[in-house]
Amino acid sequence: MSDPDATERIERFVKAGAERLRLTGFRKFILRGSVVDLATGIVIGAAFTALVNALVTDFLTPIIGIPLGKNSDFSKRYWNIGGSHFGYGDFVNKLLALVLIGLALYYFVVLPVNHLMERFKPETEPGKQTKVCPECKSSIPYDATRCAFCTVQQPPRNEAELKTGEEA
Repeated sequence: MSDPDATERIERFVKAGAERLRLTGFRKFILRGSVVDLATGIVIGAAFTALVNALVTDFLTPIIGIPLGKNSDFSKRYWNIGGSHFGYGDFVNKLLALVLIGLALYYFVVLPVNHLMERFKPETEPGKQTKVCPECKSSIPYDATRCAFCTVQQPPRNEAELKTGEEA
């Protein structure tokens, strides 16, 4: 067996294996924008969670501990009732972290995204007015004689209501 023949067979074997595994499809899936964006969001979310946890454990709960008269680690506080150990300090730390993360997500993600979605919401063109079908309540062109969704005959134009609620 000659050396170039063996090299050729190895190359064919590798190419056939790659085709069977369909690695090109997997690579396209991984490199799509949505997957990369999701991975970036998860990493940033983990970093933000660590930051909020540090804020709660190192700053907020020591402030809560000042009126209680002890400056020890708040997360180690507990009650002993009936021989059971109830660690309320750690629970308060995690509850504060949850509330702060929820507030931050709402004010820094949800509200801005809702505002942007509302701002760039496509509106109907002034020349293309719509009306509401009296049967299925779908939005259809104002001059339609039948509903495209339920095929009900539409009332004459002067009886139809515009989508804005004004009489025609």
